[in-house]
Amino acid sequence: MTKPAPADGIYLFSPAGAIPAGDPRVERGLANLRRRGYAPRLDRAALARSMRFAGTDRMRIAAFERAAAAAEPIAMITRGGYGLSRILADLPFDRLAASGKRWVGYSDFTAFQLAMLARAGAPTWSGPALLADFGGEFETLDQNTVDTFDDAMAGRLEVLGFRASGPAGIDERGVLWGGNLALVCAMLGTPWLPRVERGILFLEDVHEQPYRIERMLIQLLHAGVLDAQRVILLGEFNGYRSTDVDGGFDMASVLRWLRGHTRTPVVAGLPFGHGRTRLCLPHGVEIGFATEGRTGWIVLPHSPH
Repeated sequence: MTKPAPADGIYLFSPAGAIPAGDPRVERGLANLRRRGYAPRLDRAALARSMRFAGTDRMRIAAFERAAAAAEPIAMITRGGYGLSRILADLPFDRLAASGKRWVGYSDFTAFQLAMLARAGAPTWSGPALLADFGGEFETLDQNTVDTFDDAMAGRLEVLGFRASGPAGIDERGVLWGGNLALVCAMLGTPWLPRVERGILFLEDVHEQPYRIERMLIQLLHAGVLDAQRVILLGEFNGYRSTDVDGGFDMASVLRWLRGHTRTPVVAGLPFGHGRTRLCLPHGVEIGFATEGRTGWIVLPHSPH
């Protein structure tokens, strides 16, 4: 294991859902980050609670301000959940972008990442969170997740390869953007959705039935988003259970329908979402994407460190 420089401090904050009281993953996550050579620090309101949220809206806005002002170069979320959509109109995106922080997270954090790109043209990192990715026993951490995070934060991430399902011979360049499908759809028609054309859109979701996933993809199709891209990358869609009502309609059915209705190549298999492996992806950065046989390659032309 190649460890990052000890100076790589991580400021951990909770911009959305509340952390359950006494959750042992908090201390385990902090300890695991230290073991990997980082210097983590928990925001003073990271464990706050107001209803389902990690503090009031005002408290969570203030947490962003503290993260931006902190000495640590990395600002990572503790968890996702729901709550960022409530505070987007009150976040100072230009100041948050000017802080130079490497903002890292996924799930509900998609709302912030899309807004940062739309309002400030700023890159972020779609990647791990404290509880889900570092909060387990050290020996059980997913190595692909934590190793790509290390490489990304150290500025040495150059190429990501994965087993892909889709057209061979793709060779495209474009801005990588997207994240959680429900959040991307929720931003349609708002100032928080970046207008990315000829980009590389990646999507994932959890606890959504296949028909709901298809319905959201149709929304993006009818809005012109899908046909405007160079490539669509599909990550994990998990956490659902098929029922008799589905009659065999599953994610494979959704994929077949999607490929038959958009002119944009659709590649499945990206290790990103709410599963065990979560690659660290540079959101809002121009990348190269290619398929060679059954392998997909994400190529970073320069480090967005």
